[in-house]
Amino acid sequence: MTDSKRRKPTLVADKRYPSAGRKKTSAKSTRKASPKKTTTRKAKPKRTARKTARRGTRGGGITGAIRRFFGWIFGMIWGFTWRIGMVVMLLVALAVGLVYTTLPEVDALLDGRARGSVTMLDREGKVFAWRGDQFGGVITADTVSKHLKSAVVATEDKRFYRHFGISPRGVASAVRINLREGRGPLSGHGGSTITQQTAKLLCLGVPYEPGQWESEAAYESDCRQGSLWRKVKEAVYALAMEVKYSKDEILTIYLNRAFLGAGARGFEAASQRYFGKSAAEVSPAEAAMLAGLLVAPTRYAPTNNLQRSQDRAQLVIGLMEEQGYLSTAEAKSARANPAQLSEAAAARAGGYFADWVMASGPEFFTRNTTEDVVIRTTLDQRLQTAAEEAMQFVFQEKVKPGSKAQAAIVVMSADGAVRAMVGGRETRVSGAFNRATQALRQTGSSFKPFVYATALELGYSPNDIVLDEPYCLNIPGSGRWCPKNYTKRHYGRVTLTQALKDSLNVPAVKVAEVAGLDNVRTVASNFGIQSDLAAGPALALGASESTLIEMTGAYAGILNGGSSVEPYGLTQLKLLGEDEPLMDTSTGIGERVIRTDAARQLTWMMEKVVSQGSGKRAALPGWQVAGKTGTTQAARDAWFIGFTADYVTGVWMGYDDNTPLSGVTGGGLPAEIWHETMVRVTEGMTPSPLPMLAPKQPVRTAQQPKRRKPRRGGGFGQAVDRLLKDIFGGN
Repeated sequence: MTDSKRRKPTLVADKRYPSAGRKKTSAKSTRKASPKKTTTRKAKPKRTARKTARRGTRGGGITGAIRRFFGWIFGMIWGFTWRIGMVVMLLVALAVGLVYTTLPEVDALLDGRARGSVTMLDREGKVFAWRGDQFGGVITADTVSKHLKSAVVATEDKRFYRHFGISPRGVASAVRINLREGRGPLSGHGGSTITQQTAKLLCLGVPYEPGQWESEAAYESDCRQGSLWRKVKEAVYALAMEVKYSKDEILTIYLNRAFLGAGARGFEAASQRYFGKSAAEVSPAEAAMLAGLLVAPTRYAPTNNLQRSQDRAQLVIGLMEEQGYLSTAEAKSARANPAQLSEAAAARAGGYFADWVMASGPEFFTRNTTEDVVIRTTLDQRLQTAAEEAMQFVFQEKVKPGSKAQAAIVVMSADGAVRAMVGGRETRVSGAFNRATQALRQTGSSFKPFVYATALELGYSPNDIVLDEPYCLNIPGSGRWCPKNYTKRHYGRVTLTQALKDSLNVPAVKVAEVAGLDNVRTVASNFGIQSDLAAGPALALGASESTLIEMTGAYAGILNGGSSVEPYGLTQLKLLGEDEPLMDTSTGIGERVIRTDAARQLTWMMEKVVSQGSGKRAALPGWQVAGKTGTTQAARDAWFIGFTADYVTGVWMGYDDNTPLSGVTGGGLPAEIWHETMVRVTEGMTPSPLPMLAPKQPVRTAQQPKRRKPRRGGGFGQAVDRLLKDIFGGN
């Protein structure tokens, strides 16, 4: 064999880095020569051996044991958790199913009020006040303004249409915020979805039963509690609602049941209450204001603080813009033109008047109504504004700053129809103490017209003479009493007209004595003064207490010719949606108390009080005015009550705690308040003459007075002859 045919030995380099060609050739040669001894088959056992070695290393020793232990623990926990989870899910599903079966149809959930509402109309038929739980009517997610729908979703639950009734992300965020702010995890922010809030509004399906709760407020407080168990039940109820109702149906329930301040239940009532329009018509700015009320209805109610409500609305507009419900231009326009209250809502007209109507009307249809009631009233909003402006003007211009003195005003027609009422210096309020109807105060000299009314009814003349001189009486149980005039002076022989004009005390006591104190009490009470009247001669000087509305009503009886009146504010009451009224009132005039001639003579005497006497500050240019001043002992109360041919107006002034007034008499600030009120009331009106009658008979000096029986008051009584000399200055 030659050298050329010998196999050349493989080089070392070839062994390290075999070329591709050689590798393929060698592989082919190898496979051809011995297929069972390929490179692949030889490498496999080696790799398997290495893996086995590595596994053996991991599985052994302390590290492997620890790993196996924790793996076992994890396996047990996981097995326990998923089994418990399955049980919980089954229980939740069962609970949701049970709640689902109790849920009624949507229509049954839209109006869940326990109380009804009262809507009040003025004498022209315009709404001016609301009381009770107002429900403006059913609205739906489809019929409500798109801006309002967007504002509610953007503010309360931006993922409302994407979640399944509860939002774990929202709950976690709320818990984090509560903890960061130092509160408990469930205190403060709740992370509730609109569905959960609706479940809470429905009190989880528990209806209000008056016999089971101390009050409706206690029931609602229980519905709002935030315990962990309550949250769990709320979540289950929300899930059931999501199964039963569509998203828009849930939103419809929410829009109709949410409380939005000022007694408004639901967005339709709130829109009517604040803007005088339907919730289907609100603008973006108005929608933002309404949606902003949800977080704190009373605090953000625009009738309480319009600026605060507008500021809150600005935040809602920002959310609507951020979430794409408003364009930049629309948001800018809404910010530049914030929502404004309707005229009725802004005025809050007749707050005291509305409270009085609610308190004096039939309880079943006012304070405790379960129906929606519409009441037409006697209120004249022009006169109401006049009284409020007069009150504010006098206190701003003529009362020293910081004074806590109060005042009240009542404007009334001659038949007792109350046209305006102000119960205190804060004019735009509701539920406040009403000094016009609730404050019992001594009447002072404003009571004297009823003394002279009794004398005139018994046949005396305004020109009869009475002797004004030092005068004392022995009062059983009290001893000697000597009335004195306000001026501390005496004026001798004066007519009854002059005695009333100058508000002299001694003549008033003398006339009351001879007319009979029982007769005076009868006349006063028949005119409508229902308070307990003093039994002694101090009755003539107004020692008894009365309310301003009683006194004003009694003066209305003088104006109308001597018939009693019952002050009234309700003219018609009917149920919402009904045409036939349940109640009708057209007048408050009652039985005759004194003769028409006597009433007209008394009016003539009282006209002199304003034109010549103590009530000059009340005079109205171009108008005949009759009235009487009144100031009680130590000036704790000051009154002026007067009338034109059209209206009777009463004014009281004093302190709530009976502190004496400083430098104030009935002829002072009360007369000025009366004047300012009536200047505004009579604006644009044509002056009408008073129904008065001047006396014709000559002055009486020493004649025995004619004896007549006051109507409903018995006879003149036993004439006291020994008093005639003192009273009339004769023999």
